[in-house]
Amino acid sequence: MLDLKACRRVVVKVGTSSLTYETGRLNLRRVEKLARALSDLKNFGREIVLVTSGAVGAGVARLGLEEKPHDVRLKQAAAAVGQSELMNVYGRFFGEYGHTVAQLLLTRDVVDTPEKKQNVTNTFETLLKLGAIPIVNENDTVSTYELEHVTAFGDNDTLAAVCAQLISADLLILLSDIDGLYDADPRTHEEARRIPVVYRIDDELMKAAGGEGTKRGTGGMATKLNAAKLCMEAGIPMVIASGENPDIVCDILDGRHAGTVFMPKGREKA
Repeated sequence: MLDLKACRRVVVKVGTSSLTYETGRLNLRRVEKLARALSDLKNFGREIVLVTSGAVGAGVARLGLEEKPHDVRLKQAAAAVGQSELMNVYGRFFGEYGHTVAQLLLTRDVVDTPEKKQNVTNTFETLLKLGAIPIVNENDTVSTYELEHVTAFGDNDTLAAVCAQLISADLLILLSDIDGLYDADPRTHEEARRIPVVYRIDDELMKAAGGEGTKRGTGGMATKLNAAKLCMEAGIPMVIASGENPDIVCDILDGRHAGTVFMPKGREKA
């Protein structure tokens, strides 16, 4: 059986819906709880990378826009404002617990170009060696691809899986507005049951996932399953869990079962 307690290098991704209220503004209590939980994992001796969404949403609220803009230029402007606000909040909360954060804004070409990919990997490794917590997001201000949903990473679930591969992580945790993978959409099917462990992702499972992201986010369950595929193929386990209470990351790494665990390739059913 997979021992998640032994995982030392962990990537945690948090979605927009877990970071913000329906108003689009940051849920500061939840962000603080997330910073506290990840700081505690650091204190224990683990290496943490945080992949965060929420830049566009935070920027929309900060700029006083009534809704998430459809115009790419407005989205990029919102991302520029929101990214600054996000890092300011993260820096303050993590700083209160004695930890230093670093910002990494990535675009797909960085990891698709060997030299750039090596440079990014070196930066990750150096920051982790220095004890910093890298905080990663896509560089929305220059990458119109992700904002227009055409190509690039496309969503931060995929970005998180790519980061996990880059640093040879022991585990990826996706914090979402749903507490795991179900055999049907629990928002529309009362009889839906959560699947505790997944060993293989096939077409039937992808079909059962269905559903799209919330109006505040870009990812749905399908993007999470695509991220799981990337991790499983790379030999990295992945967990989807609810982001409502960020302490769940500590529960997962304490060996308490939560959410849905995606077993890495080569792990067979007992």
